[in-house]
Amino acid sequence: MSKPLIGVTTYLEPAKWGVWEMPAALLPAGYPRLVQTAGGLATLLPPDDPSMAESVVARLDGLVIAGGADVEPLRYGAEPDPRTGPPARERDAWELALIRAALASGTPLLGICRGLQLLNVALGGTLVQHLDGHVGGVGVFGRHTVKPVPGTRYASIVPEESSVPTYHHQSVDRLADTLVASAYAEDGTVEAVEQAGAGWALGVQWHPEAGDDDRVMSSLVAAASS
Repeated sequence: MSKPLIGVTTYLEPAKWGVWEMPAALLPAGYPRLVQTAGGLATLLPPDDPSMAESVVARLDGLVIAGGADVEPLRYGAEPDPRTGPPARERDAWELALIRAALASGTPLLGICRGLQLLNVALGGTLVQHLDGHVGGVGVFGRHTVKPVPGTRYASIVPEESSVPTYHHQSVDRLADTLVASAYAEDGTVEAVEQAGAGWALGVQWHPEAGDDDRVMSSLVAAASS
C-alpha cells in the first residue's frame, strides 16, 4: 500500500548556509522526520498564493500546520500586545487558507503550537497573546504535564497524563464554537483541541516533533491512509 502524502507548512525566513545568505523556506528537521517515522511521505509547503490552497490540499492525504511566529492579532480582532512578536502576514494568509480548505474537504489536519492557534482563529476563536512562564529558555524546549480529557479523540490517542516538549507564550483564549478542548496543562492552559463531530482535525499546543512520542502523528497518518 502506498504511503499517504502529508503536507507540512514552512517558515519563510532570512537564512545563511555555506556561501549563501537569502530568504529561505525553512522547517525544523523534526517535522518531516516525524511524518516519516509515522509511515507517511512528507512534502514541504512554503507560503504561496492563498487562492491556490484548495488545489494544493486536493493533492494531499493529510496536512500539518507547523509551529512558528505569533498569529497577527488583527486576525482575531485584537490589538497587538507589546510582547507579541512581529507579524508573518504572508504565512498567516496561506495557512489560514490551507486550514479552511482542509476542513471543507475533510482532509485530515494536525496543527502544532501555532497550528493549533491558527485552527482556533480560522474557526472564530481568539488567543491569549502572552503567558508568563510558558516559553522557557531562548531556543530551548521545556517540558510540562498535559492531561487529556476523557472521551475525546486526543484521549484515545494519548490516554494518560504525559510530559511533553513545549515552547510557547500564546494560547487559546475563547475557543471556537466548533472545537472541543481535549487536553489541559496543570495551570488550565488548553493543550489540545479537536473538531467536534465527524472529520479529523486536531491541534496540540506542544511539540511532538521535538520529542520521542509519535502517537499523534501516527494517528494523523492513519486517518490520511483511510
